[in-house]
Amino acid sequence: MTLHENEVPIDEAVVRSLLEAQCPEWAGLSLSPAGAGTDNTMYRLGDDLLVRLPRTADKARSGRKEQEWLPRLAPLLACPVPEPVHVGTPTTNFPLSWSVYRWIDGNEAQPDTVQDWAAFGTDLAAFVRELHNIDLMGATRTGDLSWYRGGRLRACDQWIGTCFEDCRTMVDAELDVETLQRLWGAALALPEPSGPHVWLHGDLKPTNLLVQEGKLHAVIDFGGLSVGFPDAEHSTVWDLPPQARQAYWNTLDLDDLTWARARAWAIAVGVSGISYGLVRGRGKTRVDHEGGRAGRS
Repeated sequence: MTLHENEVPIDEAVVRSLLEAQCPEWAGLSLSPAGAGTDNTMYRLGDDLLVRLPRTADKARSGRKEQEWLPRLAPLLACPVPEPVHVGTPTTNFPLSWSVYRWIDGNEAQPDTVQDWAAFGTDLAAFVRELHNIDLMGATRTGDLSWYRGGRLRACDQWIGTCFEDCRTMVDAELDVETLQRLWGAALALPEPSGPHVWLHGDLKPTNLLVQEGKLHAVIDFGGLSVGFPDAEHSTVWDLPPQARQAYWNTLDLDDLTWARARAWAIAVGVSGISYGLVRGRGKTRVDHEGGRAGRS
């Protein structure tokens, strides 16, 4: 299914051609669709590998970022993360860079895969603490490592305000836009974060959290990897049940100001995602102030 304008067509024949040209040792392995996210289309290759192809040219930058930084971050994290094993180059059939990763077994975090949501929230918080404590190794909030979710709420107020208007005019009454906008406005009046920048995964939603035997096993999709303030990192726990959210908060001992800003980021990500779909449906595009699409999630 096409999600973005200017998507590059991808099918099994394209993937086979890439493997035959650049990875002949793997060209004979079985190949099957493994899903498609907002940024990438995936194919499982044999039993142990995953081919990941960006859907548009701007999404290819995320893959290059993972290839550079994941090998340096992975040894410092207890939780498994994707391991790039091949960096693919553009061809006439597929004009973007692409990647092959080690396959990680697991299921997405959801009610029928997680046994204990409080324990899950505790484990996720432990991963976040570990990631945020890793030395930046010279990385700064510039270029591809600068993303709106690691910045300040007030810098996003103008375009998020437009997203609220899209939701107000085109979404049915099940979405309480007035309350969401009130909470957003209240967060804008709070003191801005003043702590140091840290490493951010950027998109810890349930589909990027893999579960084995009922527990958090791996964290995938570091396309949103960035450097910045940690508030927005906590926002995706609103996608989890209350037990997980409370355990996460308790484990990290987050203060009320951080929690309120994190909730505002959850609202911003939600309404921008809805707005992106609505605007695209009207045949238009909107790009956020840092050059990436506002509704990545």
